[in-house]
Amino acid sequence: MQKRLIVNHQLLEIMVMRLCHQLIENHGDFNDSVILGLQPRGRFVAQRIQSTLATILGKQVPTGLLDTTFHRDDFRRRETPITANATKINFLVEGKKVILVDDVLFTGRSVRAALDAMIAYGRPASVELLVLIDRLYTRHLPIQPTYVGHQVNSLQSQRVLVEWKEQQAEEDAIWLITKTEE
Repeated sequence: MQKRLIVNHQLLEIMVMRLCHQLIENHGDFNDSVILGLQPRGRFVAQRIQSTLATILGKQVPTGLLDTTFHRDDFRRRETPITANATKINFLVEGKKVILVDDVLFTGRSVRAALDAMIAYGRPASVELLVLIDRLYTRHLPIQPTYVGHQVNSLQSQRVLVEWKEQQAEEDAIWLITKTEE
């Protein structure tokens, strides 16, 4: 396995700050906007975005966690069942501007599942997508992010790994992993 650093902790911090300022440009004071982190990995991105926005704006932006397990199109196709994560949404989505947040956009299937899962909490006024990494040329569905931290050209066989200190990583970083033939 070959592991290549594509975003170090300093660049990741700058990316998060830039994404927050782009959100502020489009959402102002966030009175009608909410953030939904896609479980499991989008949770860390959403929490970092929420924390940075709170520092900049001086107030908490409503942030929830959305599990898409039972809305995935591969849910019954796996040999071992997927373990569901908790959905934690303490607000109505009805009429709100929703920002879905995930770490990596690959095929678009997780985002499609999130759109289905989110509807159970109301009909939003609009939905935007924020991702740290947009893996170009890998989409199975016509889904594109509104906000992108970094775009990566990658092969189907490669994987993008986002590591956070909150997950006991040495430091925040984003890696491109290539399986090597043995």
